[in-house]
Amino acid sequence: MKKKLKWLDRYLTLWIFLAMALGVAIGSVYPNAAQWTEQWSYGTTNIPLAIGLIVMMYPPLAKVDYQLLPIVFADKKALSLSLVLNWVIGPLLMFGLALVFLKDYPGYMSGVILIGLARCIAMVIVWNDLAGGSREYGAALVALNSIFQVFTYSFYAWIFLTVLPEYIGMKGVHMNISMTEVAKSVLIYLGIPFLAGFISRWYLIRRKGLSWFNRKYLPFISPFTLYALLFTIVLMFSLKGGIILQIPLDVLRIAVPLTLYFILMFFTSLLIGKKMNLDYPRNTSIAFTATGNNFELAIAVAIAVFGIHSEEAFAGVIGPLIEVPVLIGLVEIALRFRTRWKM
Repeated sequence: MKKKLKWLDRYLTLWIFLAMALGVAIGSVYPNAAQWTEQWSYGTTNIPLAIGLIVMMYPPLAKVDYQLLPIVFADKKALSLSLVLNWVIGPLLMFGLALVFLKDYPGYMSGVILIGLARCIAMVIVWNDLAGGSREYGAALVALNSIFQVFTYSFYAWIFLTVLPEYIGMKGVHMNISMTEVAKSVLIYLGIPFLAGFISRWYLIRRKGLSWFNRKYLPFISPFTLYALLFTIVLMFSLKGGIILQIPLDVLRIAVPLTLYFILMFFTSLLIGKKMNLDYPRNTSIAFTATGNNFELAIAVAIAVFGIHSEEAFAGVIGPLIEVPVLIGLVEIALRFRTRWKM
Protein backbone atom coordinates (compact mmCIF):
# COMPACT_ATOMS: atom_id res chain seq x y z
CA MET A 1 0.00 0.00 0.00
CA LYS A 2 1.37 3.39 -0.96
CA LYS A 3 2.39 5.68 1.90
CA LYS A 4 0.16 8.72 2.45
CA LEU A 5 1.14 12.07 3.93
CA LYS A 6 -2.13 13.83 3.11
CA TRP A 7 -2.18 16.07 0.05
CA LEU A 8 1.56 16.73 0.00
CA ASP A 9 2.47 13.10 -0.54
CA ARG A 10 -0.41 12.31 -2.90
CA TYR A 11 0.76 14.98 -5.36
CA LEU A 12 4.49 14.74 -4.63
CA THR A 13 5.51 14.50 -8.30
CA LEU A 14 3.58 17.69 -9.09
CA TRP A 15 5.17 19.59 -6.18
CA ILE A 16 8.64 18.46 -7.25
CA PHE A 17 8.19 19.72 -10.81
CA LEU A 18 6.74 22.99 -9.49
CA ALA A 19 9.73 23.32 -7.16
CA MET A 20 12.08 22.72 -10.10
CA ALA A 21 10.28 25.37 -12.17
CA LEU A 22 10.32 27.84 -9.27
CA GLY A 23 14.05 27.30 -8.77
CA VAL A 24 14.81 27.88 -12.46
CA ALA A 25 12.63 31.01 -12.43
CA ILE A 26 14.39 32.43 -9.36
CA GLY A 27 17.82 31.68 -10.81
CA SER A 28 17.03 33.27 -14.17
CA VAL A 29 15.04 36.31 -13.00
CA TYR A 30 17.24 37.04 -9.98
CA PRO A 31 20.78 35.93 -10.89
CA ASN A 32 22.10 37.63 -7.76
CA ALA A 33 20.11 35.13 -5.71
CA ALA A 34 22.65 32.46 -6.61
CA GLN A 35 25.52 34.73 -5.58
CA TRP A 36 23.77 35.56 -2.31
CA THR A 37 23.22 31.86 -1.58
CA GLU A 38 26.82 30.99 -2.45
CA GLN A 39 28.00 33.53 0.14
CA TRP A 40 26.59 31.20 2.77
CA SER A 41 29.26 28.60 2.17
CA TYR A 42 32.09 27.15 4.17
CA GLY A 43 34.80 25.80 1.90
CA THR A 44 32.98 23.75 -0.73
CA THR A 45 29.95 23.19 1.53
CA ASN A 46 26.85 25.24 0.78
CA ILE A 47 25.33 25.78 4.23
CA PRO A 48 21.65 26.25 3.18
CA LEU A 49 21.89 23.15 0.97
CA ALA A 50 23.52 21.17 3.79
CA ILE A 51 20.77 22.23 6.22
CA GLY A 52 18.08 21.21 3.75
CA LEU A 53 19.65 17.80 3.19
CA ILE A 54 20.18 17.15 6.91
CA VAL A 55 16.59 18.08 7.78
CA MET A 56 15.37 15.99 4.85
CA MET A 57 17.25 12.90 6.02
CA TYR A 58 16.55 13.14 9.75
CA PRO A 59 12.97 11.74 9.87
CA PRO A 60 13.74 8.55 7.89
CA LEU A 61 16.83 7.92 10.02
CA ALA A 62 14.85 8.49 13.23
CA LYS A 63 12.45 5.76 12.05
CA VAL A 64 15.23 3.17 11.74
CA ASP A 65 15.19 0.42 14.36
CA TYR A 66 18.93 0.38 14.99
CA GLN A 67 18.68 -2.82 17.00
CA LEU A 68 18.01 -4.66 13.73
CA LEU A 69 21.20 -3.48 11.99
CA PRO A 70 23.31 -6.49 13.13
CA ILE A 71 20.76 -8.74 11.38
CA VAL A 72 21.13 -6.69 8.20
CA PHE A 73 24.93 -6.85 8.25
CA ALA A 74 24.66 -10.63 8.67
CA ASP A 75 22.77 -10.90 5.36
CA LYS A 76 25.78 -11.67 3.17
CA LYS A 77 23.68 -12.20 0.03
CA ALA A 78 22.14 -8.73 0.11
CA LEU A 79 25.36 -7.02 1.15
CA SER A 80 27.37 -8.76 -1.58
CA LEU A 81 24.85 -7.74 -4.24
CA SER A 82 24.91 -4.15 -3.03
CA LEU A 83 28.71 -3.97 -3.05
CA VAL A 84 28.96 -5.39 -6.59
CA LEU A 85 26.29 -3.02 -7.91
CA ASN A 86 27.75 0.06 -6.20
CA TRP A 87 31.46 -0.46 -6.63
CA VAL A 88 31.78 -2.52 -9.83
CA ILE A 89 28.73 -2.26 -12.10
CA GLY A 90 27.78 1.35 -11.28
CA PRO A 91 31.15 3.03 -11.92
CA LEU A 92 31.78 0.97 -15.06
CA LEU A 93 28.32 1.71 -16.46
CA MET A 94 28.64 5.47 -15.87
CA PHE A 95 32.13 5.48 -17.41
CA GLY A 96 30.83 3.66 -20.48
CA LEU A 97 27.84 5.98 -20.93
CA ALA A 98 29.98 9.09 -20.42
CA LEU A 99 32.45 7.81 -23.01
CA VAL A 100 29.72 7.09 -25.56
CA PHE A 101 27.78 10.34 -25.20
CA LEU A 102 30.41 12.87 -24.03
CA LYS A 103 33.68 11.79 -25.65
CA ASP A 104 33.88 15.11 -27.52
CA TYR A 105 33.20 17.05 -24.30
CA PRO A 106 35.97 15.89 -21.93
CA GLY A 107 35.04 18.34 -19.16
CA TYR A 108 31.45 17.14 -19.05
CA MET A 109 32.62 13.55 -19.36
CA SER A 110 34.87 13.87 -16.32
CA GLY A 111 32.08 15.51 -14.31
CA VAL A 112 29.62 12.75 -15.13
CA ILE A 113 32.20 10.08 -14.24
CA LEU A 114 32.76 11.76 -10.85
CA ILE A 115 29.00 11.50 -10.23
CA GLY A 116 29.06 7.79 -11.03
CA LEU A 117 31.89 7.18 -8.59
CA ALA A 118 30.13 8.96 -5.70
CA ARG A 119 27.71 6.41 -4.28
CA CYS A 120 24.58 7.82 -2.68
CA ILE A 121 24.52 8.55 1.06
CA ALA A 122 21.81 11.23 1.22
CA MET A 123 18.65 11.43 -0.88
CA VAL A 124 18.50 7.65 -1.30
CA ILE A 125 17.21 7.50 2.28
CA VAL A 126 14.17 9.52 1.17
CA TRP A 127 13.54 7.61 -2.07
CA ASN A 128 13.81 4.30 -0.22
CA ASP A 129 11.37 5.48 2.45
CA LEU A 130 8.81 6.75 -0.09
CA ALA A 131 8.99 3.48 -2.04
CA GLY A 132 8.42 1.36 1.06
CA GLY A 133 11.90 -0.16 1.16
CA SER A 134 13.43 -1.51 4.34
CA ARG A 135 14.67 1.39 6.46
CA GLU A 136 17.11 -0.86 8.28
CA TYR A 137 18.63 -2.17 5.05
CA GLY A 138 18.69 1.33 3.58
CA ALA A 139 20.53 2.70 6.61
CA ALA A 140 22.98 -0.20 6.71
CA LEU A 141 23.78 -0.04 2.99
CA VAL A 142 24.25 3.72 3.14
CA ALA A 143 26.62 3.30 6.10
CA LEU A 144 28.55 0.64 4.16
CA ASN A 145 28.79 2.92 1.11
CA SER A 146 30.07 5.73 3.33
CA ILE A 147 32.91 3.61 4.67
CA PHE A 148 33.90 2.47 1.17
CA GLN A 149 33.63 6.03 -0.12
CA VAL A 150 36.07 7.46 2.39
CA PHE A 151 38.74 4.90 1.58
CA THR A 152 38.21 4.31 -2.15
CA TYR A 153 36.85 7.48 -3.82
CA SER A 154 40.27 9.05 -4.41
CA PHE A 155 41.62 5.80 -5.84
CA TYR A 156 38.55 5.27 -8.04
CA ALA A 157 38.77 8.84 -9.36
CA TRP A 158 42.42 8.27 -10.30
CA ILE A 159 41.58 4.98 -12.05
CA PHE A 160 38.55 6.25 -14.00
CA LEU A 161 39.83 9.74 -14.89
CA THR A 162 43.53 9.07 -15.39
CA VAL A 163 44.30 5.40 -16.02
CA LEU A 164 41.31 4.15 -18.05
CA PRO A 165 41.10 7.14 -20.47
CA GLU A 166 44.82 6.87 -21.25
CA TYR A 167 44.43 3.11 -21.69
CA ILE A 168 41.85 3.63 -24.46
CA GLY A 169 43.84 6.41 -26.11
CA MET A 170 42.24 9.48 -24.54
CA LYS A 171 43.93 12.21 -22.54
CA GLY A 172 43.71 11.43 -18.84
CA VAL A 173 43.26 13.89 -15.97
CA HIS A 174 45.85 14.06 -13.21
CA MET A 175 43.87 13.91 -9.97
CA ASN A 176 44.77 14.95 -6.44
CA ILE A 177 41.73 14.29 -4.24
CA SER A 178 42.15 14.40 -0.49
CA MET A 179 40.63 11.63 1.59
CA THR A 180 39.85 14.38 4.11
CA GLU A 181 37.48 16.08 1.65
CA VAL A 182 35.63 12.82 1.07
CA ALA A 183 35.41 12.13 4.81
CA LYS A 184 34.10 15.66 5.43
CA SER A 185 31.30 15.17 2.90
CA VAL A 186 30.32 11.86 4.48
CA LEU A 187 30.38 13.38 7.97
CA ILE A 188 28.21 16.37 7.04
CA TYR A 189 25.61 14.73 4.84
CA LEU A 190 25.33 11.39 6.61
CA GLY A 191 27.02 11.57 9.99
CA ILE A 192 25.00 14.48 11.39
CA PRO A 193 21.49 13.17 10.52
CA PHE A 194 22.53 9.61 11.39
CA LEU A 195 23.68 10.67 14.85
CA ALA A 196 20.63 12.92 15.36
CA GLY A 197 18.26 10.11 14.36
CA PHE A 198 19.94 7.55 16.62
CA ILE A 199 20.20 9.82 19.69
CA SER A 200 16.68 11.25 19.46
CA ARG A 201 15.17 7.79 18.98
CA TRP A 202 17.09 6.34 21.93
CA TYR A 203 16.37 9.31 24.21
CA LEU A 204 12.68 9.83 23.39
CA ILE A 205 11.77 6.14 23.57
CA ARG A 206 13.53 5.97 26.93
CA ARG A 207 11.67 9.04 28.24
CA LYS A 208 8.26 8.75 26.53
CA GLY A 209 7.99 5.11 25.50
CA LEU A 210 7.88 3.35 22.12
CA SER A 211 4.12 3.84 21.69
CA TRP A 212 4.35 7.63 22.08
CA PHE A 213 7.35 7.75 19.77
CA ASN A 214 5.56 5.83 17.00
CA ARG A 215 2.12 7.43 17.36
CA LYS A 216 3.03 11.03 18.19
CA TYR A 217 6.61 11.94 17.36
CA LEU A 218 7.13 10.16 14.04
CA PRO A 219 3.89 11.50 12.47
CA PHE A 220 4.96 14.99 13.57
CA ILE A 221 8.44 14.91 12.01
CA SER A 222 7.62 12.85 8.89
CA PRO A 223 6.33 15.73 6.71
CA PHE A 224 9.57 17.65 7.27
CA THR A 225 11.30 15.22 4.92
CA LEU A 226 9.18 16.40 2.01
CA TYR A 227 9.23 20.07 3.08
CA ALA A 228 13.04 19.96 3.16
CA LEU A 229 13.15 18.01 -0.12
CA LEU A 230 11.14 20.72 -1.91
CA PHE A 231 13.28 23.47 -0.32
CA THR A 232 16.45 21.69 -1.44
CA ILE A 233 15.15 21.29 -5.00
CA VAL A 234 14.24 24.99 -5.25
CA LEU A 235 17.68 25.93 -3.93
CA MET A 236 19.59 23.61 -6.26
CA PHE A 237 17.73 24.76 -9.36
CA SER A 238 18.01 28.44 -8.42
CA LEU A 239 21.81 28.18 -8.20
CA LYS A 240 22.06 27.35 -11.91
CA GLY A 241 18.69 28.51 -13.23
CA GLY A 242 20.16 31.13 -15.55
CA ILE A 243 22.79 28.81 -17.00
CA ILE A 244 20.22 26.05 -17.58
CA LEU A 245 18.23 28.41 -19.79
CA GLN A 246 21.32 29.80 -21.56
CA ILE A 247 22.84 26.48 -22.65
CA PRO A 248 19.94 24.00 -22.78
CA LEU A 249 21.71 21.77 -25.32
CA ASP A 250 24.61 21.24 -22.93
CA VAL A 251 22.13 20.35 -20.20
CA LEU A 252 20.54 17.85 -22.59
CA ARG A 253 23.93 16.34 -23.47
CA ILE A 254 24.64 15.70 -19.79
CA ALA A 255 21.08 14.57 -19.09
CA VAL A 256 21.08 11.73 -21.63
CA PRO A 257 23.81 9.51 -20.10
CA LEU A 258 22.64 10.33 -16.56
CA THR A 259 19.03 9.39 -17.30
CA LEU A 260 20.08 6.14 -18.96
CA TYR A 261 22.35 5.37 -16.02
CA PHE A 262 19.61 5.81 -13.39
CA ILE A 263 17.12 3.70 -15.33
CA LEU A 264 19.57 0.92 -16.21
CA MET A 265 20.99 0.70 -12.68
CA PHE A 266 17.54 0.56 -11.10
CA PHE A 267 16.12 -2.17 -13.29
CA THR A 268 19.36 -4.17 -13.33
CA SER A 269 19.42 -4.18 -9.54
CA LEU A 270 15.72 -4.96 -9.26
CA LEU A 271 15.89 -7.88 -11.69
CA ILE A 272 19.00 -9.39 -10.12
CA GLY A 273 17.41 -9.07 -6.69
CA LYS A 274 14.28 -10.80 -7.90
CA LYS A 275 16.32 -13.66 -9.35
CA MET A 276 18.05 -13.96 -5.97
CA ASN A 277 14.58 -14.22 -4.33
CA LEU A 278 14.97 -11.06 -2.27
CA ASP A 279 11.72 -9.70 -0.85
CA TYR A 280 10.38 -6.29 -1.90
CA PRO A 281 11.71 -4.22 1.05
CA ARG A 282 15.27 -5.55 0.72
CA ASN A 283 15.24 -5.48 -3.08
CA THR A 284 13.97 -1.91 -3.17
CA SER A 285 16.58 -0.71 -0.67
CA ILE A 286 19.38 -2.28 -2.69
CA ALA A 287 18.01 -0.90 -5.98
CA PHE A 288 17.73 2.70 -4.80
CA THR A 289 21.07 2.57 -3.01
CA ALA A 290 22.70 1.39 -6.24
CA THR A 291 20.87 3.91 -8.41
CA GLY A 292 21.32 7.17 -6.49
CA ASN A 293 24.54 9.14 -6.32
CA ASN A 294 26.24 11.40 -3.80
CA PHE A 295 26.06 14.57 -5.87
CA GLU A 296 27.24 16.68 -2.91
CA LEU A 297 30.58 14.87 -2.94
CA ALA A 298 30.85 14.90 -6.74
CA ILE A 299 30.22 18.66 -6.88
CA ALA A 300 32.62 19.35 -4.00
CA VAL A 301 35.40 17.33 -5.66
CA ALA A 302 34.77 18.90 -9.08
CA ILE A 303 34.98 22.41 -7.60
CA ALA A 304 38.06 21.60 -5.53
CA VAL A 305 39.95 19.97 -8.43
CA PHE A 306 38.74 21.84 -11.53
CA GLY A 307 37.26 25.11 -10.18
CA ILE A 308 33.74 26.40 -9.54
CA HIS A 309 33.23 27.63 -13.13
CA SER A 310 34.58 24.46 -14.80
CA GLU A 311 32.63 22.15 -17.09
CA GLU A 312 33.21 19.38 -14.56
CA ALA A 313 31.49 21.40 -11.82
CA PHE A 314 28.62 22.29 -14.16
CA ALA A 315 28.07 18.61 -14.96
CA GLY A 316 28.09 17.88 -11.23
CA VAL A 317 25.36 20.44 -10.62
CA ILE A 318 23.23 19.07 -13.47
CA GLY A 319 23.47 15.60 -11.86
CA PRO A 320 20.92 16.11 -9.06
CA LEU A 321 18.69 18.16 -11.36
CA ILE A 322 18.30 15.04 -13.50
CA GLU A 323 18.35 12.57 -10.61
CA VAL A 324 15.44 14.10 -8.68
CA PRO A 325 12.68 13.78 -11.34
CA VAL A 326 14.00 10.44 -12.64
CA LEU A 327 14.17 8.83 -9.21
CA ILE A 328 10.78 10.14 -8.12
CA GLY A 329 9.47 8.43 -11.25
CA LEU A 330 11.27 5.23 -10.23
CA VAL A 331 9.60 5.48 -6.81
CA GLU A 332 6.24 5.33 -8.58
CA ILE A 333 7.40 2.36 -10.67
CA ALA A 334 8.66 0.53 -7.57
CA LEU A 335 5.30 1.01 -5.85
CA ARG A 336 3.48 -0.39 -8.89
CA PHE A 337 5.82 -3.38 -8.92
CA ARG A 338 4.96 -3.92 -5.28
CA THR A 339 1.28 -4.39 -6.05
CA ARG A 340 1.48 -6.06 -9.49
CA TRP A 341 4.66 -8.10 -9.28
CA LYS A 342 5.20 -10.32 -6.28
CA MET A 343 8.68 -9.66 -5.04
